[in-house]
Amino acid sequence: MATKIVFTFLILVALLISAPIWAEEQSAEELAKVSQNPVANIISVPFQNNMNFNTGPKDRTQNELLIEPVIPIHINEDWNVITRTIIPVLSQPTENPSDRVNGFGPTSISAFLSPAKASSGLIWGAGPVIQVPTVSNNNLGSRNWGFGPTFAALAIEGHWLVGLLVNNIFSTGGSDPSYSTFLAQPFINYNIPGGWYFTSSPIITANWKAVGSDVWTVPLGGGIGKIWRVGKLGLPIDTQIQAFYNVATPTGGPNWTLRFQLKVLLPE
Repeated sequence: MATKIVFTFLILVALLISAPIWAEEQSAEELAKVSQNPVANIISVPFQNNMNFNTGPKDRTQNELLIEPVIPIHINEDWNVITRTIIPVLSQPTENPSDRVNGFGPTSISAFLSPAKASSGLIWGAGPVIQVPTVSNNNLGSRNWGFGPTFAALAIEGHWLVGLLVNNIFSTGGSDPSYSTFLAQPFINYNIPGGWYFTSSPIITANWKAVGSDVWTVPLGGGIGKIWRVGKLGLPIDTQIQAFYNVATPTGGPNWTLRFQLKVLLPE
């Protein structure tokens, strides 16, 4: 399975590199700010890989690859809908030290209604998020559909880009137990010349059906990223690495996370 994923990824990257060139007048720092905006009016394809260490009763490593295509839909001159799909590909340890479960987790699809002309000041987007039960194994997530609200807001000031993305998903019935999950992702970026930037974007989650210390996962950390132009056409690629320590984690949850991300930005 891992070989197929890598092969598909390489084919996709090759196709993306042949895409039309971006406007050359955009600086690397401007492209970095576009990439850091979750409701930017661009097509992008992020691949985010999270290695979660000390997971489960045997303190093993869980790997989570998130494929997150973002596609804007133009409503009119004033409004866009920014769609974001997150497809998780998981490799999860079991209680047996020699076994792992590999497959797909539940897919989430968000649709942010956002002003089309918001390029400075407060930028925002709001709408629904749907969880689709695409799980390939019962150990990789719920088979119930889910629905809830999502919201993102950010501000750009000089080299800084600061914002917050939140959602809460409620299960809508099914054969599995019900769930209610909360996600908050604050993001702080400081951009410097040459396309480099410092970043912190921890993903804070809560399982409202859990009790006590098993409710929250709260990571602290950050890292560094850079915008590159690749190929003869100068296609922008955003790469970053971050590390997080979980100051709160449920029983069996990871202590540390190492995140690698590659994002391809596409002109329209």
